[in-house]
Amino acid sequence: MTSKRKVPLRKCAVTGEMFPKKEMIRVVRTKEGDVSVDVTGKKSGRGTYVSKSEEAVEQARQTNALQKQLGVKVEDTIYDELLYVIRREALHGN
Repeated sequence: MTSKRKVPLRKCAVTGEMFPKKEMIRVVRTKEGDVSVDVTGKKSGRGTYVSKSEEAVEQARQTNALQKQLGVKVEDTIYDELLYVIRREALHGN
C-alpha cells in the first residue's frame, strides 16, 4: 500500500489562489514589527505567502496586500528581495 503524503497548500496573499507551500515565498512579521522574507519558511512570527511570480509581487506592491495581511508597513526593499529570490530561483532552477 503506497501512502501519498499530503502536500501542504497555502493561499497567496495577492491572488487568493491556493498553491503548494514549496511554490510560495513566505513573508514574516516579528513581534517587534520587523518584516523580512523567509525563504526557509521556519522563522517565527506572523507569516503570509506570495506566489513565486514577478506579477504577484508587483501586484502586492501596488495593492499593499502584504501590509494588509501583516498589519505593518512593508518597505519597498521587501518587494525587491522577493523579486530577487524569484529571479535567482528561475536562473538556477531551485
